[in-house]
Amino acid sequence: MKIKTTPGERIFDAANVLLMLLLIVVTLYPLWHVLNASLSDSGRLMGHSGLLLLPQGFNLDAYKLVLGNPAILSGYRNTIVIVVAGTALNLAFTILGAYTLSRKSFMLRNPIMLAIVFTMFFNGGIIPTYLLINNTLHMGNSLLALIVPGLISSYNLIIMRTSFQEISESLLESARIDGAGEIRILLQIVIPLSMPVIAVMILFYGVGHWNSWFGAILYIRDRDLFPLQLVLREILIQNSTDSMMAGAAMGDREAIGESVKYATVMVATLPILFIYPFLQKYFVKGVMIGAIKE
Repeated sequence: MKIKTTPGERIFDAANVLLMLLLIVVTLYPLWHVLNASLSDSGRLMGHSGLLLLPQGFNLDAYKLVLGNPAILSGYRNTIVIVVAGTALNLAFTILGAYTLSRKSFMLRNPIMLAIVFTMFFNGGIIPTYLLINNTLHMGNSLLALIVPGLISSYNLIIMRTSFQEISESLLESARIDGAGEIRILLQIVIPLSMPVIAVMILFYGVGHWNSWFGAILYIRDRDLFPLQLVLREILIQNSTDSMMAGAAMGDREAIGESVKYATVMVATLPILFIYPFLQKYFVKGVMIGAIKE
């Protein structure tokens, strides 16, 4: 049966559509502008002002300079190591912690959860954390300093704990009656049933590692260990593009430098944009776990 809508509802729906279209344009245009600028001819780009809807000419020299820069390549390598190793460790420890805290038989789960929630509101501060990691744990100037301190996110732990609590206790009890231990129950029952929230955790942790630069600027001194975002920061903020334009004339360096900045942004952004669609289908289902009680 077709549901009739009132004129007010149709106006409301039209306003919603227009608002969503406006948000899409506002969200996508900056990325579209950067893409067009990175593909534009450097000289014509410098002479253009205002909105950039299409590339000004077509030139891939900026990408050749960026991909030929050893700092970019080493930054990619370090970032991939951080993202892969960090996300794997994040997931492992978050799953173990969440499963333990989701079991009603664990007597200390309430005090431990209180301590975990406490860390969401209060922390030791930058200086004590720096002294702990650099002087006490001796992780300074290593990639471990970018992985270990954020091994478990309290927010993600609570989300995953809530997801595990939604699994029927009768199902787990039947597995115990059949002789399954807690490790087997976790690996063969809980984790397969929790793939949506695990996919969300991969997205949260992975994007967090990919975009992180503040920890690197605190703890990393060796340029060979710089992650990609720290290299990107140098190029965009400190304007360190001269090493990529050794053969360019002095008058062309400013124009080429602008194209190189835009190309660097695209090189640093595209990988995570390509990964997101494969996890997006789990995103809504995962973050809604525990939101509705029946």
